[in-house]
Amino acid sequence: MSDYMVRATAADGSIRAFAITAKELVETARNAHHTSPVMTAALGRLLSGGVMMGSMMKGENDLLTLQIQCSGPAKGLTVTADSSGRVKGFASNPSVELPPKAQGKLDVGGALGQGVLSVIKDMGLKEPYVGQCQLQTGEIAEDLTYYFATSEQIPSAVGLGVLVEKDGSVRQAGGFILQLMPFTEDAVIERLETRIKEMDSVTGMMERGLTPEGMLMEILGEFGLEISDTLPAAFVCDCSKEKVSRALSTISKKELDNIIRDGESIEVRCQFCNTAYRFELEELKEIRN
Repeated sequence: MSDYMVRATAADGSIRAFAITAKELVETARNAHHTSPVMTAALGRLLSGGVMMGSMMKGENDLLTLQIQCSGPAKGLTVTADSSGRVKGFASNPSVELPPKAQGKLDVGGALGQGVLSVIKDMGLKEPYVGQCQLQTGEIAEDLTYYFATSEQIPSAVGLGVLVEKDGSVRQAGGFILQLMPFTEDAVIERLETRIKEMDSVTGMMERGLTPEGMLMEILGEFGLEISDTLPAAFVCDCSKEKVSRALSTISKKELDNIIRDGESIEVRCQFCNTAYRFELEELKEIRN
């Protein structure tokens, strides 16, 4: 189990915590979408956050979608996660190139610019729950922190990080989410705030070899950390030729007739994993009928 996340509690259950190592799944996304370094970092942060937030959902068929629509050259990001650690996602413009910020850090905020973060929870009800907030920095962790505070009224601290090698591959990826329950004592809140200000960055902790458990122990060890469970995490897309075929059957007969009249097979790509599905003329005629 290379990528995994842990769920934990601390301070007699008044803090709940999540942490993930996501190097392999972010590398899978990078290879699928040929993302530039800054977009690998952007998509990787949202994928890591998506896995942890997906695990907060109760039902095994529940789905969480994180969507960012923005004014920067990235244009947008979409990530979908279930409650079992499976996640997939894509960037609207995967090839953005920007000069690094100070200390050589990738400028994710510059790639995203201003915009809106939408959190969509599909829990099998008539209508999905949709929460929205304005992007605060475009660095994603701060934006998710702001979302929790404003849309769900849960004081939270979110840390996300992706470290990219010179060749563009993923060296480290992961993060954490800490959340305060309504009954958290003021002394605990004050000490935790101080601790968060003092702590190393996510990638800094990972470079020191810290696992998800190790990260949470470093942040919350003094509060009596208790690991609840461990969950494998992976980039998984459930697309198939059958599903794409069903999607093609929903377009108008006129459009399908035009495609068939061209006399050539077509290729349809899945947005989430970039897998290409080829449909020959005979298959298209069958779909039309």
